[in-house]
Amino acid sequence: MKRKIAIVTGTSSGFGMLCAVELAKAGFEVISTVRGLDKAENLLRLADEQEVSDFIQLQTLDVTSEESVRSFAAYLSKFPSIDVLVNNAGFALGGFCEELSVDEYRLQFETNVFGVIAVTQTVLPIMRKNRTGRIINMSSISGKFGFPGLSPYTASKHALEGLSESLRLELKPFGIDVILVEPSSYQTNIWSSVDNTTVSRDSPYHFYMERLLDEIESGKAGHGNPLDVANLVAKIASQKKTPKLRYPIGKDIKISLFMKSIIPWKLLESVILKKLFDFKKR
Repeated sequence: MKRKIAIVTGTSSGFGMLCAVELAKAGFEVISTVRGLDKAENLLRLADEQEVSDFIQLQTLDVTSEESVRSFAAYLSKFPSIDVLVNNAGFALGGFCEELSVDEYRLQFETNVFGVIAVTQTVLPIMRKNRTGRIINMSSISGKFGFPGLSPYTASKHALEGLSESLRLELKPFGIDVILVEPSSYQTNIWSSVDNTTVSRDSPYHFYMERLLDEIESGKAGHGNPLDVANLVAKIASQKKTPKLRYPIGKDIKISLFMKSIIPWKLLESVILKKLFDFKKR
């Protein structure tokens, strides 16, 4: 039986790498994108271990490069159908708003928001023509909950949430579903490799970043298995019933989101700040 086609962006590591392999195991032919073929070593090794190498096609793609996206679109033109797109490529920029440049915020949005838009636009004509398809956007609890020291990343994921809501409504008449997967903290989570977390000792925010890094480090033992997220993506891609818009996943995430919806912000912020600034005393 002919395999359906799935695209996964950002597959050199983490969720993207695991999603590519799990989709291949679930019966998809996977177009797996990386910024450079030299970054695909871990993916190829895992695919070989799982005996799905024959079902993964590597393609280079930099979602922030117009030229790269155009080349990718030309490559996709030979496919009569694209069944699933997993927009996973992304990174996290840390730091405090006062000390970050506007260009750094733009860089964050170029990958996490505009990159998603650019790749989505390459597959929509194919999906719309066939009146079927699923677009799975990898969001985060940060798309629903603001965190100090991560405002560029948090803002980009909030933007992704709004974009996905609008896209879901725009594309429903064409048989295309848009889905948000919202992980909390995982072992390969983007939080563990946040860019720009070093704050100068002369910075007025130095004490704040120390508290944040301590809190993140203390929580690592409770981080979930990223394979759970990849399995969820494969399940959403494969299921016959219409998927929901949002799939939060991870320890206590549903409780956290529920509490945010019912607790006044004044009380919520006091709880967060107390947790951070009492951390060293425990």
